[in-house]
Amino acid sequence: MSTENKQIIEIENRRDRWRFTCPVGHRSWEPTNHHFWCQKCARRPDVDGVFYELRDRKTGELVDRQRVRLVTPVGPYDRDLDAKGGD
Repeated sequence: MSTENKQIIEIENRRDRWRFTCPVGHRSWEPTNHHFWCQKCARRPDVDGVFYELRDRKTGELVDRQRVRLVTPVGPYDRDLDAKGGD
């Protein structure tokens, strides 16, 4: 999938952090090793906090990790997934 078809999420942008949540609706998620982890979900004894989709609160859609490009002020978060031209 080219970067042009991916949803860009700026990890340190407050607006993006409010728009995109874990599937349950928490904003306490972090990207890690090609998936996501939610601190609040991980506190529950029946959940490990790992997930592969973010909820777009604007559309209600679940967006798979492969369909997002996470960026930081210094560039892509996961270079192999998010680098320009990468699949």
